Amino acid sequence: MTRGPVGRQLLLFALPILGASFIQQLYNTVDLFFVGQVLGTNATAAVGASSLLTTCIVGFFTGLAVGTGVVISQAAGEKNQEKIHRVIHTAAGLSLAGGVLLTILGVAVSRQILIWMNTPAEILEQALLYVRVYLLSMLPLFIYNINAGIIRAKGDSRMPMLFQLLGMGIHVILNWICLNHLGMDVDGAAWSTLLSQIAAAAGTVLYLMRQRDAYHLQWSKIRIHRGVLASILRLGVPAGIQNMVITISNIFVQTAINGLGVDEMAAFTAYFKVELVIYLPIVALGQAVTTFAGQNLGAGKKDRIEKGVRSCLKMGILYAAAAAVLLLLFGAAAFRLFTAEQKVIEIGLRIIRVTFPFYWLYVILEVCADVLRGIGQSFPPMLIILICMCAVRTVLLAVFCNIWNSLEAVAAVYPCAWLAAAFCLALRWKKEYNKWKRSAVS
Repeated sequence: MTRGPVGRQLLLFALPILGASFIQQLYNTVDLFFVGQVLGTNATAAVGASSLLTTCIVGFFTGLAVGTGVVISQAAGEKNQEKIHRVIHTAAGLSLAGGVLLTILGVAVSRQILIWMNTPAEILEQALLYVRVYLLSMLPLFIYNINAGIIRAKGDSRMPMLFQLLGMGIHVILNWICLNHLGMDVDGAAWSTLLSQIAAAAGTVLYLMRQRDAYHLQWSKIRIHRGVLASILRLGVPAGIQNMVITISNIFVQTAINGLGVDEMAAFTAYFKVELVIYLPIVALGQAVTTFAGQNLGAGKKDRIEKGVRSCLKMGILYAAAAAVLLLLFGAAAFRLFTAEQKVIEIGLRIIRVTFPFYWLYVILEVCADVLRGIGQSFPPMLIILICMCAVRTVLLAVFCNIWNSLEAVAAVYPCAWLAAAFCLALRWKKEYNKWKRSAVS
């Protein structure tokens, strides 16, 4: 990615990332589809209440994967084969140890967190059943995300998508069998997630084991190289905290939603899935610019990074605007995929009228945060998002709900927080690029 047409490269690299991200997000969406159609509104609300908890843990894993990808991307730009080899085997050790530890921790605290989230008593046990089985898939999910980051940093964004596609096929079939034919409760959806994630993770492991260059994975060489681990954690932990912070702020919002009633909970659960049509392409562009920035920084081509940022912003804003218009026009059909209840659909339409017109702000937020991570600055975007997406959002939630206690008040905190974070991150990126230009002139 250090030469050739910038916009075309980013788009072609982002498309398979989008495919993989869309498929990975579809795991919970498929659960909601089968649960909503077979088990009803209470079960849908139970899956929705627990999904934010699982997303919080997954977000931390994804952040560590980003740190791994940035370190390898920079090494690839420098053509440092030995460093790539060390990163791969350190990341393998980290994924095995971290996956086991966080699974145990998640299972231990899941009940108390669901209670803190004000989960209604009538769905608490269902939500707990789903989340505890789902958490068993954290180890294979961590392995997949780490390995997918390595494979993308190598310049191949297609294979991770294909492995996720394999897992999704298995997931759909098992959901259908567990819920329609075995008569299982929400745990059937979670067991299907576990088995399908194992398949996707196994695919990435076998892929790396078959490589014959610096990316070759050997079980006998898996060990923690302290210097490499420090680099991964320096970049990955802030990115993971950033992902968790966004989810934690959503948990505060979910707590307010849970107080509105089961229908509102089901509507927001469906909304978070409809939203993926806009959200995931933006995230894919951000992940593409992270790898792009890392490789070009390693190759010393800083001007090319700025061109990549401009291309991503143009493509992302154009897409966000077009997708928002389409979803506002055909939102009822989209919500109908996740619920058959007309009242829930009507509530969902009220939510998207508040948030979707402002989704272009999220493009600025995502691209600027990801380019900063790509050049090795993970702490500034983490701090900005911690302030804007958690502290500011939580304060706004309390103020809005106190003044204007309604569904729209809860929804309005999202675009307000996006605006604050997008403004601060854009300023931070501009400051960094101006520093590069001054140093080049001097």
